[in-house]
Amino acid sequence: MIRARGLARRFTARGRTVDAVKGVDIDVAEGELVGFLGPNGAGKTTTLRMLTTLLRPTAGEATIGGCDLRKDPLGVRKRIGYVAQGGGTHPECRVGEEIELQGRLYGLSKAGALRRGAELTEQLDLAGLDHRLTKTLSGGQRRRLDIALGLIHEPKLVFFDEPTTGLDPQSRANLWEHIRRLRAEQGVTLFLTTHYLDEADSLCDRILVIDNGEIVAEGTPDSLKASVSGDGVVIGVAEDSAPAAAEIAGRLDGAHEVTVTEDLVRFRVPRGDTAMPELLRALDAAGIPMRSMQVQRPTLDDVFLTLTGRTLRDAETAPAGEVAHVA
Repeated sequence: MIRARGLARRFTARGRTVDAVKGVDIDVAEGELVGFLGPNGAGKTTTLRMLTTLLRPTAGEATIGGCDLRKDPLGVRKRIGYVAQGGGTHPECRVGEEIELQGRLYGLSKAGALRRGAELTEQLDLAGLDHRLTKTLSGGQRRRLDIALGLIHEPKLVFFDEPTTGLDPQSRANLWEHIRRLRAEQGVTLFLTTHYLDEADSLCDRILVIDNGEIVAEGTPDSLKASVSGDGVVIGVAEDSAPAAAEIAGRLDGAHEVTVTEDLVRFRVPRGDTAMPELLRALDAAGIPMRSMQVQRPTLDDVFLTLTGRTLRDAETAPAGEVAHVA
């Protein structure tokens, strides 16, 4: 459904040239649900805008839904749905009016737009809201309406840009189920960007990670987490015993990244569960009582830290002015 080769975008502003996207290759098969992750300013939104014909590539080529991105952008638009982060509804319009208008813009008859709208409002738990002004909807209802607008023409490929940003946990979980059903029941191919790592972990078959305009990793959530070198272990000891405990931990088979912070010793080992008995015996032999212990499997945030030197949460707090030109 998506095949991009060498896709690139360069911006020039105020005499400065920025390579926002540096020749990325992307493949998405029919029926896949693929997550596209990266820190602010990494190039993910620029890439998404190119793939959806909203921004012309500086270089490279792509085929989207069987249509050439450069030669047939209209064909691409007919075959994709796009659910933007900011939403596309007018606050003073009624739900039914928005859905009908979107259908007519895609060439449906009035009867066809109303029929398709009725199907979508039923599927997306929006039934009975046709006469409500969109500004009176809850955040979750507005996002589901955005999805309905993106699906009105029955596309087989849908792009989601931060679909659950700003939603409460219950609304997020509800929207996850709707996204899963799109793929499971209708065979829709989904390509989404998100800053929520639990969302990517739960929803996506495969994840692409972009940083500094380049794809730096791809794979299933499990394979990406497995690429992080080992389990994270944190043990608590008396502060004056921490250096000695760190030395003992460092002698474990495969132990690395050993650090001490006051009364906590942190390190990584290939298998935390099997390393713990050996560590307990060694600490006991040295007369060092352990006050606490945590063993953590790698997370997607650990993947980001390994790949980019920063966590995704850290990246979200970067000053907007530093990344706005490549968002």
